[in-house]
Amino acid sequence: MSTSPFPDTETPFAAAEPRVGDGRNLDSILRIPVLVQVVLGSATMPVANLMKLGRGAVVPLDHRVGEPVDVMVNGRVVARGEIVIVEEDSSRFGVSLTEVVGPADSAPAA
Repeated sequence: MSTSPFPDTETPFAAAEPRVGDGRNLDSILRIPVLVQVVLGSATMPVANLMKLGRGAVVPLDHRVGEPVDVMVNGRVVARGEIVIVEEDSSRFGVSLTEVVGPADSAPAA
């Protein structure tokens, strides 16, 4: 005789929500949208200088031409890469990944 409080024919909640290892559950997670940003650089300036900016103003960034750019997903650096021109549409840019950042290196950019 079984000591289990559940019937031998089926475990409780068998037809309930899919488990973590279930393919349907993974499918749901893989469809969650995330914000991907490519950070060309940043600048710090007083509000007074910011208010003086107008059309045609140039804001110098902390990255130089040729330096890798950070690829961020939901505010966390996940990779670095180089800016490229998208072949199908030469008016658009893309990023060619050169490095995937590990969890210890992925602190938010300052």
